[in-house]
Amino acid sequence: MPKTTSLLLLTSIVLLAGVQLMAQPAGIPRDTTYNVARVHRQIQRDFPYAFPAKDSVPAGVVAERDLVYATMPSTRWGKRELHADVFRPAKAGKYPALIMVHGGGWRSGNKSMQVPMAEMIAQRGFVTVAVEYQLSLEAPYPAAVYNIKAAIRWMRANADAYGIDPNRIAISGCSAGGHLAALVGLTNGVARFEGDLGNPGFSSAVQAILNIDGVVDFLAPSSLNKERAPDSADLAWLGGSFAQKPEIWQEASPIFWANERSVPMLFLNSGFSPVPFRPGRTHRYTQRMGRLPRSVPLQREGPPILALPPLGG
Repeated sequence: MPKTTSLLLLTSIVLLAGVQLMAQPAGIPRDTTYNVARVHRQIQRDFPYAFPAKDSVPAGVVAERDLVYATMPSTRWGKRELHADVFRPAKAGKYPALIMVHGGGWRSGNKSMQVPMAEMIAQRGFVTVAVEYQLSLEAPYPAAVYNIKAAIRWMRANADAYGIDPNRIAISGCSAGGHLAALVGLTNGVARFEGDLGNPGFSSAVQAILNIDGVVDFLAPSSLNKERAPDSADLAWLGGSFAQKPEIWQEASPIFWANERSVPMLFLNSGFSPVPFRPGRTHRYTQRMGRLPRSVPLQREGPPILALPPLGG
């Protein structure tokens, strides 16, 4: 199997991680339709060699699970805690860190989907943090952005405890998580996106972004012209259609926060879905960035990088 095909296969099976749910207040609405078993059934006929990745902590890696990074003492469902799983090299030191955001259309999925990849990256000398955030059935935009920025502040506040180099923190995300990673990273230092979920004396800035099949522009023609069901994932998360909420659609589009001072972003795009950042769209983005991108095409054989299309995953 060619190396590039193996890379795509590895990425895809890692993202199809097992699901484990944290104990939370009763009554929080949940959408569990985005799950490993369902996705595996969907792709098994076309890609029989793909299989769900297993949660297995490698030798030399320390795992700490369900750490509380923020607490909301009073929500409509009672006290609400947000959790993160941390994986770090067992050898003492200060390591670059990566906070990892799962996909699921902003309404489904959970942090365990990032865990197998987080474990492998930690084995290579990084501290990885798979993060929980509030989904749209619980709290629509911009709650998830506040959550993730709070998690980054928590990482810096606890850098000594987890061996994190606070000057080298990057963010990654898959599909809806890729969009959130881009939005969080491109709004470094923008006060309106900070929220008030703890550790206000620490920065939520990141030094790099990895966007895996995440939307960058809700106002792109392909987005605005798309026919959507009334309960579509993006409408639910953004609180309405473009006609109803044009300012929110623009504010939630990472592209509108890009400028010449923005941190580097790596786009990893699937060849099997209508990805949000094809070569024909790079001009608008790079105009705002003030610099040209470098594109490295990968062979498109093998299963898709993500289990679902960008707006649904």
